[in-house]
Amino acid sequence: MNYDQALAYIHAVHWQGHKPGLDRIRTLLEALGNPHQKLQFVHIAGTNGKGSTAAMMDSCLRAAGYKVGMFTSPFINRFNERIQVNGVPIPDQDLVQLVEQVQPAAQAMEDVPTEFELITALGMLYFVQQNCDIVVLEVGLGGALDSTNIIPPPACAIITALGMDHVKELGPTLADIAAAKAGIIKPGSPVVSYGGEPEADKVIADTARAQGAPLTVVDFSRLQLRSASLDGLVFDFDGLEGLTLPFLASYQARNAAVAITALRALRGRGWNISDQAIRQGLAQVRWPGRFELLRRDPPFLLDGSHNAHGMRATVASLRERFPGEKFVFLISIMADKDWDKMLQLLLPLAKCFVTVTAPSPRAIPAPDLAAQIRAMGGVAEPSDTIPAGVARADALAAGGPVAALGTLYFSGDVRRALTFLEKK
Repeated sequence: MNYDQALAYIHAVHWQGHKPGLDRIRTLLEALGNPHQKLQFVHIAGTNGKGSTAAMMDSCLRAAGYKVGMFTSPFINRFNERIQVNGVPIPDQDLVQLVEQVQPAAQAMEDVPTEFELITALGMLYFVQQNCDIVVLEVGLGGALDSTNIIPPPACAIITALGMDHVKELGPTLADIAAAKAGIIKPGSPVVSYGGEPEADKVIADTARAQGAPLTVVDFSRLQLRSASLDGLVFDFDGLEGLTLPFLASYQARNAAVAITALRALRGRGWNISDQAIRQGLAQVRWPGRFELLRRDPPFLLDGSHNAHGMRATVASLRERFPGEKFVFLISIMADKDWDKMLQLLLPLAKCFVTVTAPSPRAIPAPDLAAQIRAMGGVAEPSDTIPAGVARADALAAGGPVAALGTLYFSGDVRRALTFLEKK
């Protein structure tokens, strides 16, 4: 088996049509020797901010001297980014060897595992083989029935900002969504919650109480943003002053407050994480595709906001960093998202839109998305490809700012297209 064959095998089975639950991943991991039971975890669920919070936890734990695995989705440039150790994506050959190890166990199952379950098993095996001290584990969807929830009680569970997303799978109310996310709370494990949504906060608090899990809701009154610019953020939080973060969006200071609170919860459980490690880890963190400035002059931004809750924060940051500016938005949105609310948030800031179709079967076709924008009173035109869309948006901006938004699934293509355009 080579690398392309390994990826083809992983991608061959999708989650649609499979009954939700942990039975398949449990069966698969048992056949592989239960590698997950040999690891310690920080488990992260939530609607928005999971990936950024995971990246901050990973960076700070590495700065503290630990060997850290990180499991996230989706990837930006290459699949291997989803499984990392100490910031390095799994090498191609290691991935191939793991697929060859997992394939016989998966094929022997009567109810074959889904793509995400296969990837979860690959990650668990790799992290054990690499002797990771701790794994930062991002939930794929929901929490309770997500395959990552097969793990034993984690060193810490984190629930990031909650909003109305994946309602078809998780339920129509914020309480339903909170109940799914709170499924990662396990007996005795500390929980850190972003908080701020009373309906959801009650569900999380009740679940933590029932599980005997100490709960900390992040105290954002102790967060003070000192400065925010195209060079990053400077902020104070809970006794730590002058912290720096190389992210542009102001909302990332709140994600950092979540990470700091969780790191201190780990410290309370015996993990050796100094304030200096937290300071160093935050200063060094890298997480592409989240309000990232791909080009400074003229500005070209890339952000993976993929629902109305996230887009609201993105729009606030656009107003802060570029007061009074109108943007050319290069946009692709998944059909199962609250695309109408997302567009309503963007329209007041829009000079015009260029629509593209991200490489996902769930993406709204570019012509259809452009038609929806025009029906809402905006100016929009579709492009046949992402490179063509990047070039067209840049031309229409005429030296003004461009923002590529709506999904992480086109982030890698946008980055490559802009790099190629800059070299011409």
